[in-house]
Amino acid sequence: MSSAIQRIGTSSKLLKVLLICGIVSSVLYLGMDIVAGQLTEGYSFTSQVVSELSAIGAPTRPMWVPLGVVYDVLLIAFGVGVWVIAAGGDGAAGQRRRRRALRLIGGLLIAIAAVGLLPFPMHMRGDEKTFTDTMHVVIYGLIVPPLFMLSIGLGAVAYKGKRWFRLYSIGTIVTFLVVGVLTGLSAAQIAAQQASPWAGVSERILVHGSMLWVAVLAIVLLRGEIDRKAMLKASSCSQHTTP
Repeated sequence: MSSAIQRIGTSSKLLKVLLICGIVSSVLYLGMDIVAGQLTEGYSFTSQVVSELSAIGAPTRPMWVPLGVVYDVLLIAFGVGVWVIAAGGDGAAGQRRRRRALRLIGGLLIAIAAVGLLPFPMHMRGDEKTFTDTMHVVIYGLIVPPLFMLSIGLGAVAYKGKRWFRLYSIGTIVTFLVVGVLTGLSAAQIAAQQASPWAGVSERILVHGSMLWVAVLAIVLLRGEIDRKAMLKASSCSQHTTP
């Protein structure tokens, strides 16, 4: 495992591809949500949750499932890229703290994607609920959101010196805590077969907010790699020109 990470770390192009996967994964999921919602007659982005687009019996499920697998694979690739960056060298105390946090973020993102590959879809509203519905609530209500929030919190730790990213991460967590309460109430309404007028809005803030953070983190890491390569190149040129 460590030797494979070292090989990836020495390949600048491969590492950039892995980091770009973080941006592509977020864009893909947003596109899936928009297109599937538009293709489903009578679907309401305001009152219906994202999972209803991939529910058992949903007309868009055959499209959603394979694209969902692609999304999870892209997120795993990005998690590997984050892990590779975290594995590069020791450096000063601040750099070691950043790398430890990034290593945890990479592992958490891989875990989130791996959990997302588990086959536990929900049933459509009005259908009989089974064990798969219970597991769906456990995974996407009790496991994935805390893992994402932990990743975002670690991002604030990793980039303590990058004030805007730290504030952005903290603001995202605060927003999620507030919206999470509304999402929990909506989930209870859906389970009781009641109307949920704002379920789609609150859940999409959580889902797409998480993916926006992933895309922003990918951009930050890509910019860092570009700057690092530029510094190494400048240092190499300086050594060659020094008499």
